[in-house]
Amino acid sequence: MPKQVLLVDDVSMFLEIQKDFLKGSMISVLCARDGVEALAIVNRMRPDLVIMDLYMPGLNGAECCAAIKRNPELAVTPVIMATGAAKKEDLDICRAAGCDALLTKPFDRSLYLDTVRRYIPELDRREKRTPLVTRVRFQAYRVVMSGMTRDVSRGGLSITTDYSLDVGTEVSVAFSLPGEPETVIQAKGVIRWKNDSPAGKNENLSGFGIEFTAFGEGSAAALRRYLASRE
Repeated sequence: MPKQVLLVDDVSMFLEIQKDFLKGSMISVLCARDGVEALAIVNRMRPDLVIMDLYMPGLNGAECCAAIKRNPELAVTPVIMATGAAKKEDLDICRAAGCDALLTKPFDRSLYLDTVRRYIPELDRREKRTPLVTRVRFQAYRVVMSGMTRDVSRGGLSITTDYSLDVGTEVSVAFSLPGEPETVIQAKGVIRWKNDSPAGKNENLSGFGIEFTAFGEGSAAALRRYLASRE
């Protein structure tokens, strides 16, 4: 069963930012808008981690955190408190509530993930990827480029190429499946990691990894069939 993280914030933008940080990991994300809703979810769902804003209407984050830590059945739940600024008085309020860690807004992605990783090592577990070596065409900023695929899953694709594109760049890709040259997978995606040097992320290969956001007609079904045949 995947680990569960409860995100608590009354501002939609901060919920979406955090969901984007956690996207692609094997983690189930729950959301709440205030302390009352969060406390009910913690009691009912027993999430593996709570990341909660300090200032919210009704039951604020510190009050909710304190309620969690006072309950013997819930006290083991790690709670990370988030504040809008690193003010000493705010940090003191969070610590007094019994939180396990602190984050400040705006969130720094690397620091955020490092903090979550302390409580949920499974953060870095991704969908199973199937080796796939075939030529791929991809387009970004109206420029068509090419490279070779390395592996694929239902959710994304790794590409080896000499072209360098930034994380967050939207791309469209097209590639054929081995043994099915007439079946072209067409998809859109977003670059989630990049590798620019031999000291980079995956072995000694330059390139990037994309997360699929949409598929061309029939492409999603064809990809699922291909992956199922390789299991």
